[in-house]
Amino acid sequence: MRGRAIATILAVGVFAIPGARVLASSHREAPFIAAMPKVDGTDLYMFNSYETGRTGYVTILANYYPLQEPAGGPNFFTMDPKALYEINIDNTGDAVEDLTFQFQFTNTLKGLAVPSGTQMTPVPLVNIGPITAADETSLNVVETYTLNVVRGGRRTGTAQAVTNATGGASTFEKPADYFGTKSFPDYAAYAGAHVYQVNIPGCTGAGRVFVGQRAEGFAVNIGMIFDLVHAPPAVVVGGGTLAGRSVVPNPLATKNVTTLALEVPTACLVATGKTVIAGWTTASIRQARAINPKGTFDLPSKEGGAWSQVSRLANPLVNEVVIGLKDKNLFNASDPKDDAQFATYVTNPSLATLLQVLFGSAGVMAPTKFPRADLVAAFLTGVMGVNKDGSTAEVMRLNTALPATPVAMQNNLGAAGCFTMGTLDTTLPGCDPAGFPNGRRPGDDVVDIELRVMMGYLLTVADAPSGQLPFTDAVLQDVSQFDATFPYLQTPHPGATGPTM
Repeated sequence: MRGRAIATILAVGVFAIPGARVLASSHREAPFIAAMPKVDGTDLYMFNSYETGRTGYVTILANYYPLQEPAGGPNFFTMDPKALYEINIDNTGDAVEDLTFQFQFTNTLKGLAVPSGTQMTPVPLVNIGPITAADETSLNVVETYTLNVVRGGRRTGTAQAVTNATGGASTFEKPADYFGTKSFPDYAAYAGAHVYQVNIPGCTGAGRVFVGQRAEGFAVNIGMIFDLVHAPPAVVVGGGTLAGRSVVPNPLATKNVTTLALEVPTACLVATGKTVIAGWTTASIRQARAINPKGTFDLPSKEGGAWSQVSRLANPLVNEVVIGLKDKNLFNASDPKDDAQFATYVTNPSLATLLQVLFGSAGVMAPTKFPRADLVAAFLTGVMGVNKDGSTAEVMRLNTALPATPVAMQNNLGAAGCFTMGTLDTTLPGCDPAGFPNGRRPGDDVVDIELRVMMGYLLTVADAPSGQLPFTDAVLQDVSQFDATFPYLQTPHPGATGPTM
C-alpha cells in the first residue's frame, strides 16, 4: 500500500539508545513506569471512525499494560483498581484539557470454593470452568469499571457518569483475559458482548465503549535493534521484499495489550467553530502507599494523597526515542501546556545524529538545518492546512473535518504521503490525509513515518541529504492486520489452545 516504490531499506538503528530496554510505541519507555506495567500507557489511536455506517464519530483507543504474555496465569492482567486512567481532549487549542474521560476499575472476588473432604475450600484460580457471554458463573474474579466525563479541568471540572444506553447503569463489566480456548469456547463472542452503547452527558447521540484485552497492534523490529542492530548488511540495507519493502516477522505479534476504547460523536468533541481536537492519555496513582503487612485480596495496601501522574502518551515513540533519558520520568509526569521545557529535544534532536553514526558507512547523513522547524510542525504545533490548532505541545491532533479513508484506500504512510519536501500536495498518489500524523489509525506505519520525518523527509535535499530515503524498520504495519469494526484491534491471543502432548 505504498504510494511509491521503495528502493533502499535501512534498519531503525537510531533506536539503539543506551539505557532503553524495550522499544515499542511507548512500552516501558521510562525507568519509573517500567516498574508499574498496569499503568503504563503504550499506544494512543485517534481517528475518524471508518467502520461502515459510523460517519460522524471519532474513535479513541488507549492501550495500557504492555507486552502481555498470553499464558500469563494464574492472575493474568487486570487493571489497577487504585489508579485513574484518563483520555484527555483539548478542543480550544491551548494544550489544556476541555474534556476528560476517566476510567476507574474494581476487582470483585466471588470466593468460589469446591468441596474438599468435609470443607468447602476456596479455589486458587480465577475460573473453575468454561465461560461464555451467557454464563459467567465459573468466573471467580469479576472486573468492572466506571466511566466519567469531566468538562473543564480534569481535577477541577464537572464530572458526570457515562451510562449504559440499555438500562442506564453506570458500571460496566470488563471481559476476563483470554486464558485459553478451554476456558472460552468462543472468546470473540464473549468479548463482543462487552461492547456497550453509552449515553455521554452533554452529547447528542449514543457513543460506544469497550475495555478489554486485545492483540497487540504495534509492530517494530525489536531484537536486532537492542543488540546494536545485530544483523548482516543484507538485512540492514535490503533483505527480503514484499510489496516493495523488506519484511521480517513482528516480534510483538504474539503479545496482548489492554485497550480502553471509546467511540464518541464528533460533535461532542469539537468546540464551536473548530474542527481540530488534540488528545493524550494519562494514568495517575495516589502519592502515598503503605503496604498492608496482613494483606488481603481487597486490601494489599493503603493509598492516599493527591493523584500523581506517572504515565503520559500522545504521539508514538516520543518519550522512547526523542526525550533524553534524564527527563523521561519528568515527561511522563508533565502536562502538555508545559512542554516548552522539552523543546530542545525536538529542535535539536539526537536521533538523526545517532542514525548517521550507525549507518554513515552506507552514506546516511543527518539533516543540517537547525532548529528543526519541520519537527516542531509535525509534533508540537500541527501542520498548517492539516491540523494546526494554535498550541505548541506534544499532543495528538486530529482534523475531524477530513473524512475517514475507506479501508481499501488507506495508505500506511498516512498524511506523510501528502508532502513533497515540506510542500503540501493533496494530489500526490500516496496522499492519505486521514492518517498519521493527522491523528493515528491502527494501520498507520508510525515507525517508518517518524523515521523518515526525523531524517528530513519534510526538508529540502540541501538541508537533509538523506531525507528522501525510505527508512523502515522492515516490519510491516497496515490496515489489513486489523478489524474494520469497533474496537478495530483484534481478538487477543489465547493462553492455551489445547493439549501440547
